[in-house]
Order: sequence, then C-alpha cells, then structure tokens
Amino acid sequence: MLDNVPILVAEDDENDILLMRRAFERAGVPNPVKLVRNGQEAIDYLSGAGEFSQRERHPLPGLVLLDLKMPWMDGFDVLQWLRGRAEFNLLPVVVLTSSKLQADVEKSRQLGVYDYRVKPQA
Repeated sequence: MLDNVPILVAEDDENDILLMRRAFERAGVPNPVKLVRNGQEAIDYLSGAGEFSQRERHPLPGLVLLDLKMPWMDGFDVLQWLRGRAEFNLLPVVVLTSSKLQADVEKSRQLGVYDYRVKPQA
C-alpha cells in the first residue's frame, strides 16, 4: 500500500535531481517521485494550489525531501509554512542540503525536520 504514496522532492539543482532519481531506481524505491524546483512550488504542491490543485494527479506525499538553498523561497520558508499547519504535523521532512553549517542543522531541527543529511560533494 505505501508503495503508491509519493515522495515530494524540492530541489533546484539538475545534477542532484538526476542523482536522486538514479539512486531511487537502483534502490528499487517503488514510490512515485513528484518534483518541485523551489520553495514556492513546494508550498503550492502541498496546499493544492494553482497547477497542483488536482489531487488525483498531485496526491499528498508521504515524505518530503527538501533542499535548503533554493530560489524565491528557501527550505526554511517551507519548513516554517509546514509547521504552521496542523495537517502536516506528521509529515516527515528530510533536509538534503550541501550546507554543513551547524546553525542550519539547529534551525532545521527547531522547525521539526525528521532528519538532516548533507549531500555528498563530487
């Protein structure tokens, strides 16, 4: 049953997107991956706004993989928005970022992330 629950990936870097898709395939992850490229698109997807209004095509995810450093609205903005809505209290969010800054880790944890992972550098 959980194989059909989508994973929402909020990532703006094409190389990271390609690597993530490849990793999911190699790991045999059966879940559909829904991609958004900035924080505003992530919020629109989660709230069912605009182009994401059809829940049949854009179902709520069971997991969010969130980059912190994105254009327009960053991952912290998305986390603050999420944590202000009780309906998303149980939605696990994993931060995937290039930032090793302890301040970013601490702020993410304060905003309720499930986990914080630093992307490997090539």
